[in-house]
Amino acid sequence: MADEWAAAMEDDKQPGKDVAGSSTNESKSGSPDLDVILDIPVRISMEVGSTAITIRNLLQLNQGSVIELDRLAGEPLDVLVNGTLIAHGEVVVVNDKFGIRMTDVISPSERIKKLR
Repeated sequence: MADEWAAAMEDDKQPGKDVAGSSTNESKSGSPDLDVILDIPVRISMEVGSTAITIRNLLQLNQGSVIELDRLAGEPLDVLVNGTLIAHGEVVVVNDKFGIRMTDVISPSERIKKLR
């Protein structure tokens, strides 16, 4: 199974472009060594859309209820890491498993601006 995902991801890679956007060999040039944080787990989630409802309406939800979201069908999903938007993507299926193909990745400088 992992081989199919690896093959699907390889198809999307652009030559010469690092997925993380940087190299960990920069410690020799005075930049921080990122090896220290590379194994820290983070939560990745995909958001289809959102809405605000009252508690009254929330309590009335049951199986089969439909909630209108703030997105149109076919719009890209938000990719969040620990609640911070990092990219937009689309749903893909590989061997009956769902995944997401990144269509637009937020630049590291933009992500840092949003943290402040």
